[in-house]
Amino acid sequence: MRVLAAMSGGVDSAVAAARARDAGHDVTGVHLALARNPQTFRTGARGCCTLEDSRDARRAADVIGIPFYVWDMAEEFHDSVVDDFVNEYAAGRTPNPCLRCNEKIKFAAVLDRAVALGFDAVVTGHHARLGADGLLRRSVDPAKDQSYVLAVLTRAQLDRAIFPLGDSTKERVRAEAAERGLAVADKPDSHDICFISDGDTRGFLESRLGAAPGDIVDGRTGERLGAHNGAYGFTVGQRKGLDLRVPAADGRPRYVLSITPVTNTVTVGPREDLEVDVVTADRPIWHSPSTSLDCEVQLRAHGEVVPASVSVSSGVLVATLESPARGVAAGQAIVAYQPDPEGDIVLGSATITAGSRVASHA
Repeated sequence: MRVLAAMSGGVDSAVAAARARDAGHDVTGVHLALARNPQTFRTGARGCCTLEDSRDARRAADVIGIPFYVWDMAEEFHDSVVDDFVNEYAAGRTPNPCLRCNEKIKFAAVLDRAVALGFDAVVTGHHARLGADGLLRRSVDPAKDQSYVLAVLTRAQLDRAIFPLGDSTKERVRAEAAERGLAVADKPDSHDICFISDGDTRGFLESRLGAAPGDIVDGRTGERLGAHNGAYGFTVGQRKGLDLRVPAADGRPRYVLSITPVTNTVTVGPREDLEVDVVTADRPIWHSPSTSLDCEVQLRAHGEVVPASVSVSSGVLVATLESPARGVAAGQAIVAYQPDPEGDIVLGSATITAGSRVASHA
């Protein structure tokens, strides 16, 4: 099979490409140039998509012995990921740019171009399993599992995807890279958001959306507790950085409960007021033949798993949680899993629009 290996310049994608070649595939490596100005992206362990990463990817391809190219996808990335990120925060939601990059870049723009060029599939270094049965499962390494950010993929996209690392721990991947003589064996993992060079998300958003002063109010009394420079700088569940001028009567910390862009208001309250046990989401990507079932759901990329009853109908997913969850933010993905001894199976995903509390539980 003729496959395209997406090589980010890190250890995972390098080993994935090598394993694909060892499996007998005709492999070509490609590095995605995603920054309009690569110097504005992070360097070293701070991110990915830098000039350093491009050079690391090329050296890895040389060691593996596969052809290598760089594809300029900066405009597609900016339009589909960076602009989406800014627009979602402006609308009071909390996006996941890694999920959007997988959906719109790696398994849409890249896959479409690969197929047009005669490739059969795209290989990536994601830690997830995709077996002969076509089912997407969690990685054997729970600390590195990336099935959550892949759950947005359609059946057609999964049919043209290969994830060679799902049966290995990250420790094993690094050891194998060293055995293969790959210089990236000890390269640190990237962290945070690659297109925010200094890690200051609020500053990044303000530079694009401008200052927009507004009020921080108490969710129970409506009292004005402080001010902010832009509601887009907050996310549901946030505790730090609120700069409240009125202390809580009980001395307990307060958390962001909601963001209302129309009034430019950030509402805060005690931790228990974050609890929701019904989650509504739209744009479901659903793989299970059953549209109503008991399963487990994950509400953030590194969030806890919660048992739930899920139903999907008319383009809306509703999950009734067995126990309340906190910090459920609109814009994040809800991913449904079916527990399985061979690795929890991804049933589908959707984009969270709201969380609420059943009246009888309030």
